[in-house]
Amino acid sequence: MTPTELLERYLRLTGEALDRVRVAAPARSFLVGAGEDFLAMARAYLGDARHFRDGGDLERALAAVSYAHGWLDAGVRLGILDGGGDEARFTLFR
Repeated sequence: MTPTELLERYLRLTGEALDRVRVAAPARSFLVGAGEDFLAMARAYLGDARHFRDGGDLERALAAVSYAHGWLDAGVRLGILDGGGDEARFTLFR
């Protein structure tokens, strides 16, 4: 797999993960804000990854998409975000 193909794969997987994940905390919980922050960080890093890709900077794009997915994965593992039991896109605790 070429670096470009790898990057496109990770961009697709992270975009799909971002579409699936939701804030898990009850509406009036303090953790709603934390969940929204995790989602905002993931969206920002995914946007950065696309920006770097479009500029031809594949290394920074891969780093940024990795950070984006890391925010989602950490949020799901902590229970702040709900990944819908998707073990293919998230590292679940149990």
